[in-house]
Amino acid sequence: MTAPLRDPAHRVSRRAITLWLLQALIGFLFLVGASVLVATIISGTSWSWVPDWAAGNAWWLPVIVGVLTLPFLISEPLWRYAVHRWELSGDVVYARSGWVSREWVFVPVSRIQTVDKQQGWFERMLGLATLEIRTASYAGSSSIQGLDIHVASRLAEDLAHRAHELRDDAT
Repeated sequence: MTAPLRDPAHRVSRRAITLWLLQALIGFLFLVGASVLVATIISGTSWSWVPDWAAGNAWWLPVIVGVLTLPFLISEPLWRYAVHRWELSGDVVYARSGWVSREWVFVPVSRIQTVDKQQGWFERMLGLATLEIRTASYAGSSSIQGLDIHVASRLAEDLAHRAHELRDDAT
């Protein structure tokens, strides 16, 4: 009998909600903008394959797209914040992420090759960072998004130091 996985101990920064909201807003604006473009093209044409009722009511398309995607715009950042967690315990980095599907990652510190800290525009603006942990496994790398920049820096230093110590002990 196996026990269920426990939650990692640490949440990402609360500012990650704003980051994910900004990212979702860009996607939302892109979808609504594309639907406005499609509606404009459909309503201004008399193509035989477009039914008259669709050409006459094409302006409903952006409204429908907006109404259907708005709940996801609001709920996705909150849901991701509730799910995303991380923990460094002993010689393992444990992280959980996901929105629709969940991913649990256990990275043995002894397998770490590099630890990279990244910041995109919005992350830099919000004082956040993403920690990229590259290993010698076939999976390649793991990442922890939405970390406070100071937490990410400290965690990167701790991981690099522990990986160096474990590598020296193994040789």
